[in-house]
Amino acid sequence: MNLVNRIVVLAAVVVLAGCSAISGVNAIGKLNRAQSVGSPFTRYMASEYRDFSNTLQNYFFGRSDALYFAKKGLASADGVIVMPEVPNDWNLSDRDTVEMTVARASLIEALDTGGRDMAPAEAAIAQSRFDCWSVEQGKNWNADVVCKHQFMNALRLLRVILATAPAPSPLPHPAAATAAPAGSSAPAATADGGLPPPIAEASKGDLASVRQAMFLLFFDWNKSTLSSDANGVLDAIAQELKSRQDVKKIIVTGHADTSGSEKYNKNLSLTRAGNVRDALAARGIPADKITAEGHGEEDLLIKTADDVREPGNRRAQMTLE
Repeated sequence: MNLVNRIVVLAAVVVLAGCSAISGVNAIGKLNRAQSVGSPFTRYMASEYRDFSNTLQNYFFGRSDALYFAKKGLASADGVIVMPEVPNDWNLSDRDTVEMTVARASLIEALDTGGRDMAPAEAAIAQSRFDCWSVEQGKNWNADVVCKHQFMNALRLLRVILATAPAPSPLPHPAAATAAPAGSSAPAATADGGLPPPIAEASKGDLASVRQAMFLLFFDWNKSTLSSDANGVLDAIAQELKSRQDVKKIIVTGHADTSGSEKYNKNLSLTRAGNVRDALAARGIPADKITAEGHGEEDLLIKTADDVREPGNRRAQMTLE
């Protein structure tokens, strides 16, 4: 992580949390003793950062990183919503920076569209695993690190929960371990099960309107085949669709980035949509309910110039009617 950027980020966290007098030496100890206040999400978030900072300090000798995340945990314990790490602030390769920037945008979308309120524990785990991914990836350029997969699974679960739109309800803190970086034999720190219960209980609400539901899948450059992660997401989407009686139509829209010709990208986007349609049908969704369309370079999720390879634009988007 760039030192100047880290100082700026830490300063913001400390000011927000009212912790300007906390020295780096006792930040972890104070977080371990802190009684969290605020929303269920901020309290789960404080617990996640407590586990992560202790793991970094006790097993991986990452003292500066441990203190940094302890201060994010103290801000969370005071009820402040802290944001996921910014990839550009970490020492990442260009490829990792692009991938994590797209992933961060997806995470923030899930958090801002009800994730913090409807699934506070799952939202906190997704954010903590994203931050863990930042640390691991910065030390292992282009490696297939553990926390990346933990984040992808957590985000997938969060999206499925949001698709059913339950009202806030008390959730036990999952005993998910903060895993060691790839290649490490250090033991993992388990999540704290002693978190106080959420402030209020509420019964589950009705399913979200079909017009509010949307799912995204991403593709590799110049590819229309579904990755293992995409297939996992489709498993969850198909299960969700089967549980609903209000879905009359599923529109799968394929997209491409701006690299290559417009004609080529139009065909590629249609092939992507067709593959998603076929994959849903193979999972038991009636084929006559699914329409596949290709928009090529139109409707870019991330605006770029022509001939730019942008992972966020290589996608299939599913909407419901």
